[in-house]
Amino acid sequence: MRGEAVKWAPRCALCVLGVLCVGSAVVRAQFQMPDPKQMSGIPRPVTDLPDHAISVRLIRGELSNNIANHQVQLRIGSKTVTVKTDENGRAQFNDVTPGAPVKATADVDGEHLESQEFPAPDKGGVRLMLVATDKSKGPATEPNAAPISGQVVIGNQSRIIVQPTDEAVDVYYLLDIENTARVPVNPGAPFVFDVPKGATGAGIMQGSSPLASVKGRRVTVQGPFPPGQTLVQVAYEMAAVDGSVSISQTFPATFSQLGVVVKKVGDTAISSPQIANQREMPAEGQMYIAGSGGSIAAGQPMTFEISGVPHHSSAPRWVTLMLAAAIFVVAGWSSRPREQNEAEDAAERKRLISKRDRLLNDLVRVEHDRRSGRVDPHRTATRREELISALELIYGALDSDDAGPAPVDHAGLAAPMGQLRAS
Repeated sequence: MRGEAVKWAPRCALCVLGVLCVGSAVVRAQFQMPDPKQMSGIPRPVTDLPDHAISVRLIRGELSNNIANHQVQLRIGSKTVTVKTDENGRAQFNDVTPGAPVKATADVDGEHLESQEFPAPDKGGVRLMLVATDKSKGPATEPNAAPISGQVVIGNQSRIIVQPTDEAVDVYYLLDIENTARVPVNPGAPFVFDVPKGATGAGIMQGSSPLASVKGRRVTVQGPFPPGQTLVQVAYEMAAVDGSVSISQTFPATFSQLGVVVKKVGDTAISSPQIANQREMPAEGQMYIAGSGGSIAAGQPMTFEISGVPHHSSAPRWVTLMLAAAIFVVAGWSSRPREQNEAEDAAERKRLISKRDRLLNDLVRVEHDRRSGRVDPHRTATRREELISALELIYGALDSDDAGPAPVDHAGLAAPMGQLRAS
């Protein structure tokens, strides 16, 4: 996007931040637990056990598969103590000599399990797990096997990230494409989708699978998909010149669990019939909107409306164009009957006064934002200059037509334009 790969770095950071933000109470259940095997044998100090106690939990494969009535040994220095597990798979060793080197072991179905060696606690206790292999799960994955026909899904760790910029939004798809088979699969239809109409600068982000590519608006992920996860990260930009943008996206595979994160800038908001829950949360000094929803079937569009995107008012540009056009037709007005000219002059003056009032209201809001510090000072200054330039043109036209005294605005921004510019 924008043609320079180096620009992806801060955006990737935002995406990571967005994923972390969604780890709230609303969607915490979406995150998968680590493989228990990775936690096997690691001691964990706790305060819910008696002092000098060590509890060893014995399981097979998963946390729900406790191994009851099975012997567990704890080597304490040069001696070994044996305790059988209870109905919860736990064997507890009490009054272990503080500071003594200890190691827990067990043998399950011919598999020897042992913990790290660690010193017995002086205060509190220690919990650990010993995890035996669940041999009923079948053989391990075979990524080099011949591919078969199958399906993939967009996993529940996938996220859509939206970052408002100036009159645009940057959109990021973090897609975790899952193949639950033990061998590579080729889906029945190619994994191809187009980013929304109006999207520009579509690209594949660093860290994505080499299977992914983009051409124009079309994203292609080439099969076969290996067992496990294939990470595809896509980014593009959508214009939001009027402060809002609609996004409609269809994917070729089921989106298991919708997750959306939007960086909140000012009044930024998101609405979608497919977002069941959303909440605002702070992170690193910024505010984010985290939304979640249910599963979305392949081929079903997901739709979002992002509003409150920072943008400049188009009023000054239109006023300038209208006044320029008036210069070209003023000669024609002078040749018309006096009564007609007076009527048209009165209507034009009324229209200019109405425009003036609207621009003054815009200027009041800009001044309020500037004083409150809620908006970027550079953008506020630029917009203020635009408004004042347009107001000077209108006041010039009104003064030449003797439109009467300039009104007092709504926040002490009284009328002489020199004072406005000087402020």
